[in-house]
Amino acid sequence: MLHTLSQHERSVGELAAPFRMSLAAASKHIKVLERAGLVRRNVQGRTHMCRLAPEPLSAVQEWLRFYERFWTDRLDALDALLQTEPPPPVRKKGSPR
Repeated sequence: MLHTLSQHERSVGELAAPFRMSLAAASKHIKVLERAGLVRRNVQGRTHMCRLAPEPLSAVQEWLRFYERFWTDRLDALDALLQTEPPPPVRKKGSPR
């Protein structure tokens, strides 16, 4: 649903159609997205139009970028360490420790 809304606003019926779900089920999903601040709904008569609210996604993207850099740095450091240390000797089965 979020991907569909990233293109332009859609009615609840348009959002429900690709998922073969009832309007009531789609509306429940949309309410969850609204509570998360990801979707805004505008009622025009009997039609409920939904649009993406990208601001919370930007915050999540920045959070993910931070941890991506963090873990990339850590894994690069581990890789460098593993490249400089010789591999441990291979013990034969039954040999004393």
